[in-house]
Amino acid sequence: MIPIAIAFTPNYFVQAATLLRSVLDACPEGKFRVVCLLTEEIPARMQDKLQRMGAGRLEMEFIPLKGRLQGVYIDPRYSEAASLRLLLPELLPELDRIIYLDCDIVVRQDLARLWQETDLGDNYLGVVFEAAIEGQAERFRALGCDPDRYFNSGFLLMNLAQMRADKISEKLLEACRVPYLEFPDQDALNQVCQGRVLPLSPLYNSIRTFFIPRYKPEFVRQYGEGLWERVQREATIHYTGGKPWNLFTVQFGAWWRVYDTLPAEIREEWTPGKMYRFWKFYRTPFGRLFDAFRGLKQKIG
Repeated sequence: MIPIAIAFTPNYFVQAATLLRSVLDACPEGKFRVVCLLTEEIPARMQDKLQRMGAGRLEMEFIPLKGRLQGVYIDPRYSEAASLRLLLPELLPELDRIIYLDCDIVVRQDLARLWQETDLGDNYLGVVFEAAIEGQAERFRALGCDPDRYFNSGFLLMNLAQMRADKISEKLLEACRVPYLEFPDQDALNQVCQGRVLPLSPLYNSIRTFFIPRYKPEFVRQYGEGLWERVQREATIHYTGGKPWNLFTVQFGAWWRVYDTLPAEIREEWTPGKMYRFWKFYRTPFGRLFDAFRGLKQKIG
């Protein structure tokens, strides 16, 4: 089984289920050990529903970690659960590697291929660089990071064995005690692991700006012209910024298409609200006309 780690609270249960559904869809032959990092208890009925959805392909494991991040700065804009990834090397001493994923992701690439074909060597992480846009480079330099090698931490291939050997969890937790970091755990990972990361294809973690035409020059500078169209068609989508369950955002429909395939017993745990109704409209001829107009407007700027 391929080990993957996610972190979520009961309020994010359906989002976590949508992520896992996309993992299964993108990796039709894959089986996964799913390590769930929790700051709040997940009701037993929810745990059982995730296990059933996996139909023998998901082995769910739930680890309660409330209070394990004392002294670490947690920005009030983000869930404490997201910082739990920093503990993975010590939490899972039996594992040498793991894939970590944020729950605001739709996977469209086969994780089994990444797992089998990637040799991390002595690097701590396999990562996707962000392709810095205007205004970001100065912040990255202030952190002591090369703007061209600042990575997003929502998708990580983690070398747990090497991180344990070099006591990286301790260094990350210490770095996260600084209250001025804009993205605390992500900034800390960049500071501590810089120079020891393996670049991955942007197909594995395409953030919001990778789908917006006005940011294409920054993407091309980082990754070249050839990957731009492939990203639009087939990249794993990471909804940094606006979330499709809250507003109309990039690759809006991709998330709802996966959501709509969830078992009814999972969907009943959540009331999707007006954005689901908008997605239903979005699929009609009028909705497609709206989308075509929106795409033209983006190209015009």
